[in-house]
Amino acid sequence: MSESKTLLLDVLGTLVHDPFYDEVPRFLGMSLEEIYAAKHPTSWVDFESGRIDETAYLGSFWSDPDRPLDADGLVRCIRDAFRFLDGIEPLLADLAAAGVAPHLLSNYPPWWRWIEERLALSRYARWSFVSCAMGVRKPDPRAYTLPAERLGVPPSACVFVDDRPNNVEAAGAVGMDAILFEDAAQLRAALLERQILT
Repeated sequence: MSESKTLLLDVLGTLVHDPFYDEVPRFLGMSLEEIYAAKHPTSWVDFESGRIDETAYLGSFWSDPDRPLDADGLVRCIRDAFRFLDGIEPLLADLAAAGVAPHLLSNYPPWWRWIEERLALSRYARWSFVSCAMGVRKPDPRAYTLPAERLGVPPSACVFVDDRPNNVEAAGAVGMDAILFEDAAQLRAALLERQILT
């Protein structure tokens, strides 16, 4: 990879399957729409931002504090569902073989450690920038400029990959080369085009 380029990768929905959209609704016996209508409006953001811990998050999962939640079951459901998206692990292995060491830039709570325990993602990329530790979440501009500052590079020297259009747009707005993830083949082609892979 060119010395002038730093690769920043989102995790959930880009590298790793996100249980929230499939396993969690099935576990709760609810549709996504029903979950969104019933969940607490800010507790997840507070958890991802490091403002509350797991106990506080699970205790405020629902807007209605009297609504029951099988917290232990929910935790098991999420922890057991993490897996690499199709084609991603071979792509990460090829990046590693090429000497590319990406940094992970993820909105996630301390549960990121479950991903590491299950998939050993650190074999391929560094858990450098997780929102619960940074105290800021994408698409806030500081979620992009802070990693660039800590790495000692300008945003224009960063290639950022994420599956959410608003996160990609925000990265582009601070000057990063931002790629909207679709699948592993599309990402591989984008990295080849940028000569990050050859």
